[in-house]
Amino acid sequence: MESKYKSVPEAALRGSLRDYRAPAGANLIGRIAGFYEWQNLRRQHELWPYARSTSTAPKARCEARSDAGQDFSGINFASQDYLSLSSHPAVKQAAIEAIGEYGVHSAGSAALLGNTANSLRLEHALSDFIGGREIVLYPTGWAAGYGSVQGFVRANDHIVMDILAHSCLQEGAKAATQNIHHHGHLNLQMLERKLSRIRASDAENGILVVTESLFSMHSDTPDLGAMRALCDKYDATLLVDCAHDLGSMGEDGLGHLGMQKMLDAADIIIGSFSKTFGSNGGFIAVRDKATAEYLKYYSATHTFSNALSPVQAATILSALNIVRSDEGRALRRKLMDNIVYLRQQMTEAGLEVLGNPSPIVPVSLGLESVGRYASRHLMALGGIANLVEYPAVPQGAARFRFQVMAAHTHDDIDQVVAILARAMRDADLEYRLGHEGQPQISKHIDASVVPAE
Repeated sequence: MESKYKSVPEAALRGSLRDYRAPAGANLIGRIAGFYEWQNLRRQHELWPYARSTSTAPKARCEARSDAGQDFSGINFASQDYLSLSSHPAVKQAAIEAIGEYGVHSAGSAALLGNTANSLRLEHALSDFIGGREIVLYPTGWAAGYGSVQGFVRANDHIVMDILAHSCLQEGAKAATQNIHHHGHLNLQMLERKLSRIRASDAENGILVVTESLFSMHSDTPDLGAMRALCDKYDATLLVDCAHDLGSMGEDGLGHLGMQKMLDAADIIIGSFSKTFGSNGGFIAVRDKATAEYLKYYSATHTFSNALSPVQAATILSALNIVRSDEGRALRRKLMDNIVYLRQQMTEAGLEVLGNPSPIVPVSLGLESVGRYASRHLMALGGIANLVEYPAVPQGAARFRFQVMAAHTHDDIDQVVAILARAMRDADLEYRLGHEGQPQISKHIDASVVPAE
């Protein structure tokens, strides 16, 4: 195979972000230069797939620009707009009207004068959607996740969390206590062992059990009923992060909490508006007013951040109204049809799809170096998906994360699967030529679906 790319130095194929997480040296600024050298080497060889920007709305097909300034376009499976609401006419009109009435800025913390009538309306509508709980709004989903842990847990308390829990939850835990206990992903037996050991030595302090209803890199979900039973047995509090499935999954839009009939099981529910609801922002939902009021003044990311803008609150409320309507149900059915069809077509093409059907479709790549080649080829061929490497996933388990929209068509899916199969074939050949001298198409790829050069 004769590659159009210049020979890639081994250093651009090795290493990960973790290597530069804790640089040594007395000069705080000078010691980080190694990261940029490594990053820029990858950038020069078109192997840095991050920090891309859209030049058009993030629809099913869009135009974009790479971190290095290269323009490209393609079929977009890299945006988090599951019900395709970010460009919905009603949502855009709500934003326009909010600007006309309120301007564009909340101009204050929600603990002071930052709330607007739009945010209060959103609180009431969201409460009604998820069973009458009290709602505390946050400027981002990350802030809600961090604040949900930091706001409740104190130094002598314990946190037991899935090893794959999101960064916002992990960082909130580190800010709250040193008593952090991780259990294996979805491993209920290990969770119970952790809880049993804690309660055997500490019957006085709190335990927060932390999980997600849909894990964003693996597309899998816990048994929430079993987790509730363990929390009851060991006097623990259950927190469930519903960022990726609330609004986008289930006949009623309540995600796995609704599908497992476990809406009442979680003591603390957190969510993000950036996946289904067409905006930035997040929330924490709790059972009573006293708990919500405590959060407002002891959760740092609420108290010391500006509140949601009136425009954000208006667009989220408009999106929520659609989510709860017949149109929302139709969009969820269309989304699930696309999800199932994409997974089926990937499998038929010999590609390894991970997890269970959800708006997140992870496609296994294996070695990080192969993933970097594949990402470069995918972009060049007109496919857009996010490469996920170690340490976001285990070492040697790189993957593409395809994020599906209701607005995708079967034709979009057919084309992107063919593009991906070809990109992975070319990546496999390029890697083998550079490392073994014996090019060989991966046995996982069905060459019959790969389009001709």
